Amino acid sequence: MRSGLIAQKVGMTRIFTDAGEQIPVTVLKVDGCHVLAHLTNEKNGYTALQLGAGLARTKNTVRAMRGHFAVAKVEPRRKLAEFRVSPENVIDVGSELTAEHFVPGQRVDVVGTSVGKGFAGAMKRHNFGGMRASHGVSISHRAHGSTGNSQDPGKVFKGKKMAGHMGDVRVTTQNLEVVNTDVERGLIMVRGAVPGAKGGWVLMRDAVKSKLPEGVPFPGAVRKSDADQAPVAEAAPEAAGEVAPEADSGAEA
Repeated sequence: MRSGLIAQKVGMTRIFTDAGEQIPVTVLKVDGCHVLAHLTNEKNGYTALQLGAGLARTKNTVRAMRGHFAVAKVEPRRKLAEFRVSPENVIDVGSELTAEHFVPGQRVDVVGTSVGKGFAGAMKRHNFGGMRASHGVSISHRAHGSTGNSQDPGKVFKGKKMAGHMGDVRVTTQNLEVVNTDVERGLIMVRGAVPGAKGGWVLMRDAVKSKLPEGVPFPGAVRKSDADQAPVAEAAPEAAGEVAPEADSGAEA
């Protein structure tokens, strides 16, 4: 089990394949998704990673959370989430995950908060058919009708489908296909719609109903720091310095 990603919904667009097929996609942006902490089986009862994404103002961050971010050596984040992982797929604290974490053709599950629609009637909220437009029906054409019985049981059961608040709930959309990724800009394009409004935060993880394709990075796609690339860059001048004296000695001879 791998970790997921925290992404931000940019919006919807369409892309075209080489055959001219039009594919509607949702664009998700992965920016500054860092590992903040480890949750272990010995201490917490399960193994998971805490991730954070999006920059938050330091003055608006409580002191306890400032210390939490300081331990991970990461700036304060706006969105935090946990992802359960296998013990062998734990990623170091402070590592940044990139859009390469998911590969084209892979299936993912996306969790988001649906768009709030306020107070809605039974027809819009539960897809009721409504009452007849004639034959004695007046005023109550869009009403939901009877809600309970008389003396027996004499109450309205909990969970009865009625008018009320609609939307603004946690929604999971499963088995969405990753069409393409843009690592430089941190974009992931997913076929179809994703729950939530533009600018909303979503959680992406490997689909539970599909197998992982080949080429998926384990334990995840981590951005390499400048310190990791520095020794490779410094090795070239040293090698050049060792060759130079030999060339000079050959010229003098």
